[in-house]
Amino acid sequence: MDSINEKLVKEFSLKPFQVENAIKLIDEGNTIPFIARYRKEATGEMSDEQLRDMFDRLTYLRNLEKRKEEVIRLIDEQGKLDEELQNKILASETMTEVEDLYRPYKQKKRTRATVAKEKGLEPLAIIIFEQKEVVDLIAKASEFIDEEKGVTSAEEAIQGAKDIVAEMISDEAEYRKEIRKIIYAKGLIASKASKEEEKSVYEMYYDYSEPVAKIPSHRILAINRGEKEDFLKVKIEETDEPIIEYLNGQVIVENSPYEDVLKEVVEDSYKRLIKPSVENEVRGELTEVAEEQAIKVFGQNAKKLLLQPPLKGLTVMGFDPAYRTGCKIAVIDETGKLLDTTTVYPTEPQNDVVGAKKKLLDLINTHGINMIAIGNGTASRESEMFVAEMIKEVKHDIYYAMVSEAGASVYSASKLATEEYPDINVSLRGAISIARRLQDPLAELVKIDPKSIGVGQYQHDVNQKRLEESLTGVVEDAVNSIGVDLNTATPSLLKYVSGVSKTVANNIVKYRDEHGKLENRKELLKVSKLGPAAFTQCAGFLRILDGKNPLDNTSVHPESYEAAEKILGSIGFVPNDLREKLGEVKAKLATIVPEKIAEELEIGVPTVKDIIKELQKPGRDPREDMPKPVLRSDVLKMEDLTEGMILTGTVRNVIDFGAFVDIGVKNDGLVHISELSEKFVKNPMDVVSVGDVVKVRVIKIDLEKKKVSLSMKGV
Repeated sequence: MDSINEKLVKEFSLKPFQVENAIKLIDEGNTIPFIARYRKEATGEMSDEQLRDMFDRLTYLRNLEKRKEEVIRLIDEQGKLDEELQNKILASETMTEVEDLYRPYKQKKRTRATVAKEKGLEPLAIIIFEQKEVVDLIAKASEFIDEEKGVTSAEEAIQGAKDIVAEMISDEAEYRKEIRKIIYAKGLIASKASKEEEKSVYEMYYDYSEPVAKIPSHRILAINRGEKEDFLKVKIEETDEPIIEYLNGQVIVENSPYEDVLKEVVEDSYKRLIKPSVENEVRGELTEVAEEQAIKVFGQNAKKLLLQPPLKGLTVMGFDPAYRTGCKIAVIDETGKLLDTTTVYPTEPQNDVVGAKKKLLDLINTHGINMIAIGNGTASRESEMFVAEMIKEVKHDIYYAMVSEAGASVYSASKLATEEYPDINVSLRGAISIARRLQDPLAELVKIDPKSIGVGQYQHDVNQKRLEESLTGVVEDAVNSIGVDLNTATPSLLKYVSGVSKTVANNIVKYRDEHGKLENRKELLKVSKLGPAAFTQCAGFLRILDGKNPLDNTSVHPESYEAAEKILGSIGFVPNDLREKLGEVKAKLATIVPEKIAEELEIGVPTVKDIIKELQKPGRDPREDMPKPVLRSDVLKMEDLTEGMILTGTVRNVIDFGAFVDIGVKNDGLVHISELSEKFVKNPMDVVSVGDVVKVRVIKIDLEKKKVSLSMKGV
């Protein structure tokens, strides 16, 4: 087992075979959803999240090895590589360590030290640095006076030598490593207002400091943003003294003849050369960790949002609130087909409540609408109050739900929306998106750039390429965990299916348009550019709801159909009984001992368990087990709230310091991390997730700032 595999085994607490097989499967071009779902025996049942984390680390370690080889080659080409240096480079654990070791050999811009070397002052610098030869420095320096080279005095020669020594100290990898440790152990991140203290969201950071070792990710990103927007000046404090003391101890030998000179050099080397770069590196490392945390939080929130349960079988009115331009209305049937659109003006400045009510009640009665999805943006609460009053006049059961409209405007103006609704006005497309989000969140949200879906923290401040990669993985995992209806899915949904590229997604839809519904999974092989390898990756995630073979409506992979048939045969049934006699089949399946049948069929126990689970619920949507959206029929105003009131709300966003909960007033309330549970909470995601329906108690109301503080303790 090579050193990378050994590291991964140790870091992820995995068995050697898990790492070895996972890497082999990834290198062979298998997707992570496919490996997680259909190669459980090979990986010891690693989850998609574990596989992605391991793959990220594998990529880093492989890049590290490549960089080590490159640095060794570059130093060797200069003729300066010895065994000790090579071993140090090979033993490096991080890119930073490798770059520290390469620093002295890197092609530098002209520095004070390189200028001094050109003047021939290096021998004098070595005398001072090595402290072995005791000489009168002024007399010795006089030997280096050379007007042609620009050295006009002994003092100039000594200064040049000091510049060389300062750079030698700065280039020492061991010193830099130790200095970083001192900064992490003793440093404080400190921020001050960069100009006259004006009101801003960064006020708490106008005179702020926190230990480098303890500052949480969200504060790092907040301070960085404040600095970027020129509200804050940020630096690292409390480390100069211990670092200079450490360097003096390393550089100056006992009874050194040049102690005073070297003390000056050490201070200059640290303040001019080491401090700016090492502090930048430390802040860079802190930012990188903070960004990774923000990306992780964003990903976890996005996945929960994507996996919110669909409200099936309902005719929905999408209500996109606005003021001057009017509220845009779209009606869609239970399949998502657009039935009607209109614009009404119940809000400021027109306030045409009577006209809006008449128009919408006509639509509700004509189309039998039983659900209204209201976007939560501008004018949403005024619109909610209007809707709550209006539906009191409807004879049949009708409810409304608040829906996050994040990204709806991005979708409305997109090329995709233009293709879907070429004859519909841009502003009305937002209302269609809002209605469909309630009907099937996943199918609608995949049409939007993941970072625009409105969950997470500081997503616009982090490395966008890394965010994109992470979120694409999250969407893939969500789509593949649910499965996709092959005969109705749009290209935007299909392209996230394991093994399906954007081109293949379009080709599937084109094939469907030309040949009608696909009747079995094998027909996929007739789709242009979808070969056997892609078929293996995608087939298990694509469903055919009413095809010839009931197994096509499960996540049983075609490669396991024979095993599935044998399992059914062992209890006296065939696949068609999944339609006719599902109750009996389920009862008998429950009596099977997976280990026994796995041995008989010579396949893995995890695969047998998965097949049995799928045969028990063919075509069932796993999202049905998730908490449903909170449906309302009346409205709550900020002024209606009182401290101590118990409410039911929906978690809209989870961040490092708590969770925002929609309780039906204009602004989401905050449950601070300290109010999430009676027990100590390290990570809010251990307690709540986006989409959770929770009971909360109002603990503080600030009408002026429109803020509500909530608690989940003892509710």
